[in-house]
Amino acid sequence: MPPRVNEPSASAVPSSSLSRLAGLGGMAAGIGGRMVLGAARQLASGQRPRLADLLLTPANAMKVTQHLAQMRGAALKVGQLMSMDTGDFLPREFAEILSRLRADADHMPPQQLRGVLDRAWGKGWLSRFVRFDVRPIASASIGQVHRAQTKDGRDLAIKVQYPGVRQSIDSDIANVAGLLRLSGLVPKALDMAPLLDEARAQLHEEADYLREGAQLARFGVLLADRPEFQVPRLHPDLSGPDVLAMDFIDSRPIEDLAQAPQEARDRVMVLLIRLVLDELFTFNLMQTDPNFANYRFNPKTSQIVLLDFGATRAFDQGIAARYRALMTAQGRPAVRQAALDIGYFAADNPATLQDALLDMMDVVLTPLRLQAPFDFATTDLPQRMRDMGFSIGMEREFAHVPPMDVLFLHRKAGGLFLLGQKLRARISLAPLLDIHA
Repeated sequence: MPPRVNEPSASAVPSSSLSRLAGLGGMAAGIGGRMVLGAARQLASGQRPRLADLLLTPANAMKVTQHLAQMRGAALKVGQLMSMDTGDFLPREFAEILSRLRADADHMPPQQLRGVLDRAWGKGWLSRFVRFDVRPIASASIGQVHRAQTKDGRDLAIKVQYPGVRQSIDSDIANVAGLLRLSGLVPKALDMAPLLDEARAQLHEEADYLREGAQLARFGVLLADRPEFQVPRLHPDLSGPDVLAMDFIDSRPIEDLAQAPQEARDRVMVLLIRLVLDELFTFNLMQTDPNFANYRFNPKTSQIVLLDFGATRAFDQGIAARYRALMTAQGRPAVRQAALDIGYFAADNPATLQDALLDMMDVVLTPLRLQAPFDFATTDLPQRMRDMGFSIGMEREFAHVPPMDVLFLHRKAGGLFLLGQKLRARISLAPLLDIHA
């Protein structure tokens, strides 16, 4: 069994660049020390140490998890993405411990929380409330959520941003990228600059609660005639750059539906897939964060509750037409042209690598074109994609990075696929795509 990771607790958020760098440095030093000891033990027993075996251990995973949960901010966000996107590529024990990052982070102690709210609302703000729960109902990478009731009768969920998070984004991204490079987990041929620039830009947007409030209100309008969804109402009088107030909706984690009847599980996946297709083909606007916590379920109304619009991204209008062309392409030449137009590879990339990527697309597109139900629980598609991806990754000459819109779309689709596996859904995908053909 992997080492037990402590439950989230109250800990002050390190807000200065120096303290955050020290936190990452301490994490790296601890991991490095264990790697040295592990290498010495292997040498003593006549074994040749392997970097991957020394790095990807349960002890190191627990060290990473605990440090990132305490640091929060961009550093934790990167760790959350690693835990969600690399589960099939990391040792099981390592991935299980990192998955804790998708749950609650540590929360601010009351004194630090009061300081943030004093700056946002002014001293004496507590007089506006009948109830304000100091212990958060959720804690994430950028902020934590508290339940409160105002004297005028509103039942609210109030998201409070951690102090210093906005100012530390650039340095956190640079420091984590440096650690990834040193670890050897990132191929040397990969140009990380575009990815890091986009990560910085997105995290700055997520840390702007005024922007998130506007996107929350916008999705409320877009889905106003879709009673199967619930979007919390924004309360602008209590919202600002560091605080976001919205309706509290009593709901359960979407993963709880894993024990529901097959019909209920299938219904939820159909609704969420239709929503993503609407975001791409109709709204040109997508909430791109695939974290399961952003979906909840209201058992009283059978509605899906949508949360957290900080990662909302507007797409180039042309991308919908290009994906429609890919989904309807008949024959290898047509698929290749559609893939070129989207930017999966460049025309001057080696033909062998283009063919390998087209083979991967065939694997993905085949279930999308079948009328028969697709069984998320029993498919071997993730393993096949993983094996094919590893083969492509071994080709160091291939370092093409698709457009950022494509990467964000894949991130959302990948998260939705993981949810389909969690719910063990069985649904026909082709009829859903026909809606937008």
